[in-house]
Amino acid sequence: MILVIGGCFQGKLQYVRENYGVRDEDCVVADGVLPEQEGSPVIVNHLHQWIRQRMKQGVRPEQEIEDFVKKYPDCILICDEIGNGIVPVDGFEREYRERTGKILVALAAGAQEVVRVICGIGQKIK
Repeated sequence: MILVIGGCFQGKLQYVRENYGVRDEDCVVADGVLPEQEGSPVIVNHLHQWIRQRMKQGVRPEQEIEDFVKKYPDCILICDEIGNGIVPVDGFEREYRERTGKILVALAAGAQEVVRVICGIGQKIK
């Protein structure tokens, strides 16, 4: 599994396409969802949106993402960095940021590679 992180609108998906030789016709590019498609390389874009959605549904996304990575060990997960800036007043927003951060820590620990993309330029951090 490869984890790609970075700020909003920093070119993460384009970076993946250019640097990992991934073409849309050769893989599944899921936007904000975990797909259930067998046998294809899988890219999950906007992982943070999926985490938020699952939390709002009252589900614990931690186990689901762990199971997904086991099922698709060659997947590429793309997630915005959401923990920077002002701490939200809203309790759900604080919990969402904290849990997303913890999920990313666990994913990074198990990832083959972790890349942070800024202005379309990737910096390999693992």
